[in-house]
Formats: sequence, C-alpha cells, structure tokens
Amino acid sequence: MARIAAGELGERLAKGKSIPAIFLLGDEPFLRDSCRKLLIEKFVPEAARAWALSRFSAARGEAEAALAQAQTLPMLCPQQVVFLEDCEGLEKLGEERRSEFVKALEAYLDNPAPFTTLVLEAGALDQRMKFAKILAEKSLVVAVGLGEDPAERRAIAVGLAKEMAGELGVSLEAGAAEELAELVAEDLQRLKTELEKLATHAGDRKTIRIEDVSALVVSTRKNTVWQLADMLAAGKRKTALEFLDRLLREGEEPVALVGGMAWMYRKMIEAQEIKGVANGWQAARQLGMRPEAAELALQSARRMPRAQLLAGLRALQECDDMLKGKGRDPRAQLDFLIARLTARGHLA
Repeated sequence: MARIAAGELGERLAKGKSIPAIFLLGDEPFLRDSCRKLLIEKFVPEAARAWALSRFSAARGEAEAALAQAQTLPMLCPQQVVFLEDCEGLEKLGEERRSEFVKALEAYLDNPAPFTTLVLEAGALDQRMKFAKILAEKSLVVAVGLGEDPAERRAIAVGLAKEMAGELGVSLEAGAAEELAELVAEDLQRLKTELEKLATHAGDRKTIRIEDVSALVVSTRKNTVWQLADMLAAGKRKTALEFLDRLLREGEEPVALVGGMAWMYRKMIEAQEIKGVANGWQAARQLGMRPEAAELALQSARRMPRAQLLAGLRALQECDDMLKGKGRDPRAQLDFLIARLTARGHLA
C-alpha cells in the first residue's frame, strides 16, 4: 500500500474506502495521538468504545491476542478498532515465536476481517525484517515522525502551528509560527501547550504577535528546563542561579522562564503517576513528550518528592503573579524563587 504523512490521514479516511490495516510509524507523540483520535472518531461511536476499541502491546507479549481480537466480531457495533502498540517489541521475541506471528499476520492481511481496522504502531523498525516488509506491502503506512531533515521538521511544525492557531480562533502574525517552532524545538505537544497560552494572552486581539512569542515562550534551543530541573533536584542553588543568569543574558524573558519551569514541574508530577514504565520511550506517549525529554522527566521526577513538586508549583505561581505585578524587580523575584526551590526540606 501507500505511505502518507500524518496530516493526510484525515483526507484519506474521508474518502470512505475500507482500510483494513494501518501502520503508524514514527516517534512523535502528538502526531501519533492525533492519528489515533481520527481513527477512533471515524470508526467507533463514543457509546461503543468500551467494547469496540482494544489496545494491546507487543512489548508485553500481546501481539497474538491483538490478532485474535481483530478476527473476533465486536459486540453491539458494526466496526471495531484494534491497536497493537510497541511493535518494536516483536524484534526481541525468539525467532520461532516471531516467525509464527509474522506468518499469522501475513495470512490475516491477505484476508482481513471486514469489521476490523487493525492499527499497528512502532517508533522505528528494522526495514530488513520480514515483518516490516509485510507492513509496507499490505498496510497503509502513516508517518508519525518529523524525520531527520531539519527543514522538513521545521516546515511540519510551522504548518501545525498555523492549523492549531486556527482551531483556537486566533491568527499568527507573519513570522510568529516560525519563531514558535524554533523556540520549542519542534516539540509538537509543547507547541500546542504554548499556543493555548498565547491564545489566552492575545484575548480580544485574536492575533499572536512575534513579541508575544518572544515574551512568553522559553527557548529550548541552547539550554533546557531539564538541565535546571537537575540542579533544583540536587539543591544546587549556586549552579542554578548561574544557569538562570546565563539564560537571561541570552535573552530569555522572566515570565517565559517561570512558565517553562511550571510546565516542567507539572510534567514531573505526571511522570510520578505513571506506573510500569522504565524509560522515556515507554513514558513518551503518556506524557505527550518526545522520548528524550520524557526520559529526563522520569529521571528528575525520581529525585524530587511529590510534596516538593507541589510546593514548587505553588512557588512558581506566586512568582508568576509577582512578575506580572507593577513595580517588581524581575531578577530579585527569580533569585528568591530559585532560593525557595532549592531549599532543603522546604515544602511550603
């Protein structure tokens, strides 16, 4: 079958033609989740999702169960969607078991159940393996990654920024989408979060300006908030203050820095709530982050007690309120914030 970009899936589904098997290939959580949402909304009514929507993980050894479910007529619904996630896990199976599954999958794809849309997912696959070749030949491959070409990555992020802005009822001033994509380093989930914040800031103006982006979005180009998280978790006040000073000298705005730190703390709290994950690849989807960032979130979350994270969020909110007040010294407020966040045992 064909290979299409994530943005083309909705158009393909709108044609109404049956697509028995879809392969979501790539590691961008936002694009993958967007495709999942489209498929669920297209094929399974909300009232039927408790029994016509199934999720399995190849990494947990559930590949055969997914295939069995695909061949089982759904209850009280003419169509079902069966997701088989983490197909990279098939590469770790023993050769005999993997071979048996691939043979069964090939037979199924030659004669798929008319009442099932089977959705297989992987961040990456060894294209030399028979499994990957079968999927390329017999399923609709949807690219849910940004690719390696920097220009292509940037173009996708810019296009999505404009599309998301339209959905939020605002427009982007010329150059604002490009600036935003640059600042969030093409992290699409963060792009969405920042656009929601910017749309609220724009208010009745309904236009997001370049200066809004510069003032409210903290850059991830040279230094990341996760480097700061490591310093805060270790209580390294002097190092954190020096790091903060460098960010300010590089042009970061105080309000944007506090916003970025608050986002970081919320992600660490979310990371603490995830059960049964060992690394960033497993956590990326649930956190809505790229695997590398999710790994940093997990590492930082393990080092900071939940009470400390919640207290940190309160301190960040108070600092944000102070910065937005008149007559405040931004640098003094940030220095005080870092002192609070690095105080040993400080939970208030």
